[in-house]
Amino acid sequence: MTAFLRLAVVLSLAATFASAQAPGRKKRTVTDAEVQRVHKSAILIDTHNDVTSATVAGLDIGQPNTDHMTDLPRMKQGGMGAQIFAVYVASSYVEGNHSANRTLQMIDTVRHDIIDRYPRDFLFATTAADIRRARREHKIAALLGIEGGHAIEDNLRLLRRYYDEGVRYMTLTHSNSNHWADSSGDSNKPNNGLSPFGKEVVAEMNRLGMIVDISHVADKTFWDALEVSKAPIFASHSSCRALSPAPRNMTDEMIAALGKKHGVVQINFSCGFLNPEAYQEEAATEEKMRALRDQLIRKYADDPQGLQRAMREARAQVGGGTRRATLADVVKHINHVVEIAGVDAVGLGSDFDGISCAPEGLDSVDKWPNLTRALLEEGYTPAEIRKIYGENTLRLMADVERVAKTMR
Repeated sequence: MTAFLRLAVVLSLAATFASAQAPGRKKRTVTDAEVQRVHKSAILIDTHNDVTSATVAGLDIGQPNTDHMTDLPRMKQGGMGAQIFAVYVASSYVEGNHSANRTLQMIDTVRHDIIDRYPRDFLFATTAADIRRARREHKIAALLGIEGGHAIEDNLRLLRRYYDEGVRYMTLTHSNSNHWADSSGDSNKPNNGLSPFGKEVVAEMNRLGMIVDISHVADKTFWDALEVSKAPIFASHSSCRALSPAPRNMTDEMIAALGKKHGVVQINFSCGFLNPEAYQEEAATEEKMRALRDQLIRKYADDPQGLQRAMREARAQVGGGTRRATLADVVKHINHVVEIAGVDAVGLGSDFDGISCAPEGLDSVDKWPNLTRALLEEGYTPAEIRKIYGENTLRLMADVERVAKTMR
């Protein structure tokens, strides 16, 4: 898409979504009872959580803990309706072709260590209908999303196998480019976006009914994926670049174009993604930190505290900032997506237990009601909050499922 066409998209969408915005949204005070009533009325879906890097090494998610942002008691306390657990494959597993092996281990930890271990609390879900069924059964829907397209080892047969195992989204890259898609974390950009095979991957994901996730990808990869995909795509854990210049955040132009094609931006809670001062503190060391962390993750693969140890050790070796984001920063990013693309284009992808810094007041899975209060105080209606919390994601999932049926 040319620069002129992209500008045209932004200008046309400003008019298109003018009626979807709520100009003059009035801030107000709310009661505890109203917060609880609205919170309980929503199906709260978080599209990205990395606690799996600990459960695969032995952490019991059912037991309260203080070393992670996630455990089952706090998920219940936070009123969660569905969690898409990250099938995270660090870039270091590419060496020696260990990516597929690690992917299957990560799938197994969700299926076995989380769902099978606590069947009264979790329901394995692969469809929007499954999430609604979990709601009726008073369970938390548990879903799978691969983080890092190198997991398929350039093989569509593996992609299909992962779908059969229950994976319902795949992030096209992680911080590393692969052989068919460029990452925002790679300065080289060897594929100039999506390669021809990368476009085949997107088409096969459409045919299967797997959501195309563009968090982590380079900007050109985003535009290629948006153009190629016949189904809506989403960013499972990204925020707004206009508010904080993290390369993994989305530009206004991207947000507008994604909204036009019925996609969803799932807001990431990493401090640097939310707050520009926090990002500036992190930016100088980000590349070194990421490379060292990925190596340490593999080193500590058998340690339930491995991801946290890797992040702490990398931070200690490289250095980093201390500035934290706030709950107000999260609301600003939600507001920004709504202003650009409408309330139908925003959701929540916390990245809990995959980030070293989360916002004050929203730093673990039991704190979700704090966000409900903040949104009500901002002037959002209960219906709008239900969209942000889950209905937008459910609608996108249903659209992806519908496209897959037509392609089959």
